[in-house]
This record gives sequence, structure tokens and C-alpha cells, in this order.
Amino acid sequence: MKSAHDTSTAAHDAIRAAIAGIPQGSVASYGEIARRAGLPGRARLVGRVLGEADGGELPWQRVLRSDGRIAFPPGSRAFREQVRRLAGEGVLVRNGRVDLAAFGWERDIDRLLWAPAPRPRMPKAAQ
Repeated sequence: MKSAHDTSTAAHDAIRAAIAGIPQGSVASYGEIARRAGLPGRARLVGRVLGEADGGELPWQRVLRSDGRIAFPPGSRAFREQVRRLAGEGVLVRNGRVDLAAFGWERDIDRLLWAPAPRPRMPKAAQ
């Protein structure tokens, strides 16, 4: 029989894995991370796991509120650091918010499923 600690550890590990999977230049909401970790409705747990994590361990800057806003108070040191990190990845933050349609991780499932595959490039020497 699994203990509550085992279940908690598994949930935390699943959340950390989901956060680690967000590609550079993309963002996801706390709720999206919870769903990807198999924990729908546990967005607050995602925040708790991030709060407990070592700052360099996970790409925490890629996790935002469901409306694309940064969760830290505007102007705070953490807010400025998150904006700086996102900008370094090419993510535009305007008025403390990221356009999830433009930068959301796998937001457009139809495009992912049905868009034509990119054409391979020919090396310059072969052209």
C-alpha cells in the first residue's frame, strides 16, 4: 500500500517533469502543468512545488497564470527576473503578460496535428 508521502512525491515528480518539458521560448499556465502531470485541478500544487524548488533546477520562468500574467507582484525583484529570463528566450512580456496564443506551449493542437511538415533544407554546397 502506498503511503501519502509516496503519492505526494510522485505528484511532485510529475509536476517537475512537466515543467522541465516546457521548451525554451514557450510558456504554460499552472493549470496546464497540473493537467500534463496528471493532476487536473491542482494548479496551486504546481505553485507550491515551484516555491520549494531550487531556483536553477527548473525553468520556473516559463510558468504563468492562466491569463498569461506573471504571478509575482509587478516591479518586484522576482517579477523583473522572470521578465528578463523570458525576454532572453525570445518571449515578449507586455504589461506583465505573455500572449499565450503566440507563446503558449502546444496551444494550437490543430496546427500541430495537421500543418505540413517543414521541408528539409538543401545544404548550400548541393544547391
